[in-house]
Amino acid sequence: MLQFDLSGRRVLVTGSTQGIGYAIASCLAEHGAEVYVHCSRDTEKAQRIAREIEEKTGAAVHGITADLGDADAAQQLFAMTGDVDILVCNASVQVRRAWDEITLDEYDTQMNVNLRSSLCLMQTYIPGMQKRGWGRVLNIGSVQQAKPHVQMAVYAASKCALASLSDNIAKQVAADGVTVNMLLPGVIATPRNDAALSDPVYREQVLAKIPAGYAGEAQDCSAAALLLCSEEGRYITGSSLYVDGGMHL
Repeated sequence: MLQFDLSGRRVLVTGSTQGIGYAIASCLAEHGAEVYVHCSRDTEKAQRIAREIEEKTGAAVHGITADLGDADAAQQLFAMTGDVDILVCNASVQVRRAWDEITLDEYDTQMNVNLRSSLCLMQTYIPGMQKRGWGRVLNIGSVQQAKPHVQMAVYAASKCALASLSDNIAKQVAADGVTVNMLLPGVIATPRNDAALSDPVYREQVLAKIPAGYAGEAQDCSAAALLLCSEEGRYITGSSLYVDGGMHL
């Protein structure tokens, strides 16, 4: 049997038109999965990226949109995808601001997209996985769960809450063949970080905190995601896997 064969599996990766989400969607498609690429509002972009991955991998890939800040976003997505075997909750909102300047709107946006939507997505998709006796949920956390950035207090808190939620649900659905895990990226060279890392002084300060001495690439995360989303990862659940060059240490 070919390892990491996802043929016949259907996947939804939220926030997957760029960065880590794009890398994960591409990797799972390369291994045979049918993939739904998602972004919040830009339908043309979602469909363009889906075609790009489809042409590159030969897999069936679809582009869909829904604003995860909306309370009914999970139901909107389910109406487009139907049941999936693998759910990757990658989309998030990150606001850089001092803790004593964060507005309630900024708090609500981050908590709704980063935490509430993940709960709603799991509530929507896990029951089908349980009925079929197989499923994978991968929630994307952050090294900030261990090393919170001083200007991202709410973002870090939302990821800590997501970790607790993931562990709680993992224990309850394990007997049904469904795993729930967290992948915690560190400093990854993605469009989200381009502006900050383009400042040479700031970049050196950041890299000095990483024992490996360099920023990771999105593919470093997709390789780990492949394990946690595959049959080969069947005995891993309730785990938090850091992909951060040791930054959490």
